[in-house]
Amino acid sequence: MNFRSPSGNADVNVLRIRPFRRLWIATSLSSLGDWLSLVALPILAGQLTHTHTPAAQGVAVSGVWLASLLPALLLGPLAGAVADRLDRRLNMVVGDVLRGVLYLSLVLDLSLHFFNALTWMYTVQFLASCASLFWGPAKDASVPNMVPPEKLEQANQYNLLGTFGPAPVAALLFTTLALVSRALSSVFPAITTNQVDVALLFNVATFAISALTIFSLREIAKRAVSERISAPSVARTIWEGWTYLGRNATVRGLVIGRVGAFAAGGVVVGLGPYYIKYILNGGPAGWGAVFAAVFFGLALGMFLGMRVLRGFSRRRLFGLSIVGAGVVMILIALIPNLVVVVLLVVLLGALAGAAYVTGYTIVGREVDDETRGRTFAFLQSGIKVILFAVIALAPLLASGFAAVATGLTGSSTLAIGRITYGAIGDTLVLLMAAGIAIWLGVVSYRQMDDRKGVPLREDLAAAVRGGPFATVPSHVNGSRPAMRRGLFIAFEGGEGTGKTTQARMLAIWLREQGFDVVATHEPGATKVGMRLRALLLDTAHAGLSPQAEALMYAADRAEHVASVIQPALSRGAVVVSDRYVDSSLAYQGAGRRQSVNVVTGLNKWATGGLLPDLTVLLDLAPGAGLHRRTRSADRLESEPEDFHERVRAGFLNQADAEPDRYLVLDASRPVDDLHRAIRDKVRRLLPDPVPSTTEDATGGFPAIQD
Repeated sequence: MNFRSPSGNADVNVLRIRPFRRLWIATSLSSLGDWLSLVALPILAGQLTHTHTPAAQGVAVSGVWLASLLPALLLGPLAGAVADRLDRRLNMVVGDVLRGVLYLSLVLDLSLHFFNALTWMYTVQFLASCASLFWGPAKDASVPNMVPPEKLEQANQYNLLGTFGPAPVAALLFTTLALVSRALSSVFPAITTNQVDVALLFNVATFAISALTIFSLREIAKRAVSERISAPSVARTIWEGWTYLGRNATVRGLVIGRVGAFAAGGVVVGLGPYYIKYILNGGPAGWGAVFAAVFFGLALGMFLGMRVLRGFSRRRLFGLSIVGAGVVMILIALIPNLVVVVLLVVLLGALAGAAYVTGYTIVGREVDDETRGRTFAFLQSGIKVILFAVIALAPLLASGFAAVATGLTGSSTLAIGRITYGAIGDTLVLLMAAGIAIWLGVVSYRQMDDRKGVPLREDLAAAVRGGPFATVPSHVNGSRPAMRRGLFIAFEGGEGTGKTTQARMLAIWLREQGFDVVATHEPGATKVGMRLRALLLDTAHAGLSPQAEALMYAADRAEHVASVIQPALSRGAVVVSDRYVDSSLAYQGAGRRQSVNVVTGLNKWATGGLLPDLTVLLDLAPGAGLHRRTRSADRLESEPEDFHERVRAGFLNQADAEPDRYLVLDASRPVDDLHRAIRDKVRRLLPDPVPSTTEDATGGFPAIQD
């Protein structure tokens, strides 16, 4: 397919591409229907069992969630294979129509007289979840055919928005429908519209519109050309991941923390509808508000967590978020007030969102390519099993605790002062889940802590103030370099991005301000380095193995640090380097498809752990950068464009993982604009260029001029 932006502008938003925009609308509508069913059906389960005991109602509500999760456990490995071998458009249209018909059957009470109403509801949700499971991979596999390669990342971001964004919309919509139905019933008593039926009818409409939209999308390929083999079973994935835990402390800490987080989340899901509706007297509208609050909080945590605590250790934030979520759950259990619970649930969701995005960032950054897929699969499969088990057990535990409390006190309620706990079993289960989350969060924090020796309160205070952060004591982590007095700035980026020009302009400006500046570069800044550079960049050595290349760059860097960079920093100079460690991670790691962890460890040993105070990343599309080159291409520049695409992605991944150390700039901007932006950033990091003894004698402070 020949992709062309509507306006010819490479920066055009991906939603301007008509086929993708229509697919995204269908995705959003289909997801809205799925989320709306998850809000409405727990209420319907409660209505169908309103004459039963509270414990039976709780079990009935849990059944909805189990029916929703079971298809992923049983049929997950099959869904991707089906998306590769069947007509994708037909797959998606049939999935939308099937879900619409199934939910319509609940409104019309079409249980076919073979099932009671509750059993038919579970059957409907199981079949609808199966349809959703097969719908998703077909949609995901169609997206690359609708957008140009450089827009695929943006398209995936919109896909996530279309999949998860409708969740709070569905909750607010259900709350609105519940309030409208209640108002109509009070004004017109003859109208007895059930808000669940109204929500399900709206659901049917969303699936119908989605089906029509997909049917009109002729751009969706009928079948894939690949012969991808289906994924291993969930059980096998979990077993392989479990054996991997003993060899990787990072994954072990992540799994421990996520077990606590999702165990607590499963309890909230299993008990939430009944607890909100009957114990807090919130009714369907209250449950809708709490459901919306969860996802509103998740969005806040995902998008604001690392921005609020900028520069704070991701490893520390992961465990700390889970501990915080456990504390919030204790408050939710002990304060039976709907308004307070809604506010606390927003905070709970924010902490869960911060832990979620932080955990995935850690895996993407610190787990090597060879095992990253296995790690993600293990985490996803483990989450499903944990949720499945906890959702099923939570109502049973609550019922058991309530029975014990009734046997001991003669009542399932408990009054403490002015506060009455209407369902002591639910309260005790919430408290138990909160305790487990706090305990496992602490274990995860200790397992993953990368700043031992620095008190947590100091790091939190530094994050709130905007830095600087304390240095980890050398006796705690011997691989860290000794304290230095100077400033280290590195320029990074792909070929033709203008690193050398900007490094030279910055060095000139710094010297004009009175600083001792050492301008250097890699490879080849030393006598040994010049010989290594000749070998590394000569096109005659095109067959050099990736391992040998990585070792040679590390050797050049070790000599560079020992003989140039470290002595300059020790005397208080500002070092400006054209390339440093990050280039090896991008070129020899991502570009050569080698383990980034191995390349990281090799360079950490070679440099003694020395990292720049600031890394300026000049980002530019590889095609544009390579066209800027006027001299003959060296060995790396001669690599194909897909190699340089991987290099660019490697740089951007590093910048995403360490935003506090990076300044990322669009290298297509004018040279002078880039220089001003770099200068403004560097100005905030500069030490006083005049020694303290001289300043004491003169009483003056040298002003830094533009």
